Amino acid sequence: MTKVGFVSLGCPKNLVDSEVMMGILAREGYELTPRADEAEILVVNTCSFIESAQKESVDAILEMAEHKKFGAARKLIVAGCLVERFREQILEQVPEVDAVVGTGEVERILEAVDGDLRVLPAAPPAFLYHDLTPRVITTPRHAAYIKIAEGCDHPCTFCIIPQLRGAFRSRRFESVVREAENLAASGAREITLIGQDTTSYGEDLGLRDGLAQLLERLAQVEDLLWVRFLYAYPNRVTQKLLDTLAAHPRLAKYMDMPLQHASRNVLARMKRGSHGDAFLKLLERIRATIPGVSLRTSFIAGFPGETEKDFEELCDFVRAANLDWMGVFEYSDVDNANSYGLDAKVDADTITDRRNRLMAIQKKVSREKLRVWKGRTATALVEGPSKDNPLVWEARLESMAPDIDGKLYLTDIELPGGETAETGEVARVEIIKADTYDLIGRVVEILPRRRPMARGINDASSVPRVPPAEKLHRITTGAPLRVLG
Repeated sequence: MTKVGFVSLGCPKNLVDSEVMMGILAREGYELTPRADEAEILVVNTCSFIESAQKESVDAILEMAEHKKFGAARKLIVAGCLVERFREQILEQVPEVDAVVGTGEVERILEAVDGDLRVLPAAPPAFLYHDLTPRVITTPRHAAYIKIAEGCDHPCTFCIIPQLRGAFRSRRFESVVREAENLAASGAREITLIGQDTTSYGEDLGLRDGLAQLLERLAQVEDLLWVRFLYAYPNRVTQKLLDTLAAHPRLAKYMDMPLQHASRNVLARMKRGSHGDAFLKLLERIRATIPGVSLRTSFIAGFPGETEKDFEELCDFVRAANLDWMGVFEYSDVDNANSYGLDAKVDADTITDRRNRLMAIQKKVSREKLRVWKGRTATALVEGPSKDNPLVWEARLESMAPDIDGKLYLTDIELPGGETAETGEVARVEIIKADTYDLIGRVVEILPRRRPMARGINDASSVPRVPPAEKLHRITTGAPLRVLG
């Protein structure tokens, strides 16, 4: 049986693409391996959203090319966003690459593995998977992503996602619901809906408040503990969406809403519109509608034309917004993004300094936000032994999205009677300490366990999974694959 190994880089949206490609190959009898040194076929699913991601992708391709030169690998396939940008260059400059698969050609992975898939006529990406598409889930059994839409129609000048992934297109409503039900039946306790702009879900299908309708339906899936969604676009956050989040216990009281900046000047150059005062009013409305909601955002530091005054306006906004979680990207030029041609570029040292200054403000905010948890008891989803320190376990609260936010570290998972919390279980945890970005606690109650339902790969409605010891996300040379985050 031919062994195939995957390197999946970038965001959860890219990870789902990798899982679909794995599912297609597994259905056809290929064996997925967590070891680069024993894989006969290697697939690198790349990211090229920003300069650092592009460099990481190139490094991964060159690393896997060494296995083709000196190891068991006889075929190297490059997939994903980098292919959409540099299809011909990859094939010309890295002769070890045998085939390329763009974001719109995910379903052609079998053709790339079995035959020759090199250069196809350029066409807008149009692929969109559905609930019957084979997929191997590489996240832990208790949590999974569902991509509800692909592509983007927003004109943000710093972003090339529309070029990489095509126009915005939503999955069919019932297809998403069926996939969520299948995942829940196979053991998932948490579902995270993803897309470049999930708040636009259903607009192209003629649905009004499509995301709110979808969330309301998923809130009825009894086996799920939490349903959350990522990447809300500020001007698409409707009152109906907020009311829906507030009304249903299974819908995580959590919103990830990338704002990118607070200065009217910078947002205009980004072609995002709006301004900090409008954002503060929106945050006030969100908090008023959803008591206890956890809010996350991200910003870009050093965008072309960002003056010191613009940056100070952003700093003031961060202090006033009092957000739970925040990420800051350093602006980097991408040659085919519209921002590439803008004047008044900010030098690299200033960009780094501004990012550090912004994160220093958020560090104080985060410390104060988490301090209120000390002494409280909360419901948590147990993740398992920590990858950083095997002596402690990890868990997450409803306010913590997988892979991107802080964690709840468990110093004690055993109850006085000897019962021990297990991975994927839901527990009540007493918070005993608060750090800058993380919490520390101990399990005080294990909530009733649910029954798992086994499903097989030959069942068209199944959601096959990689065995626990062989989680596939990224290959490290000569070492088992591991899930990052």
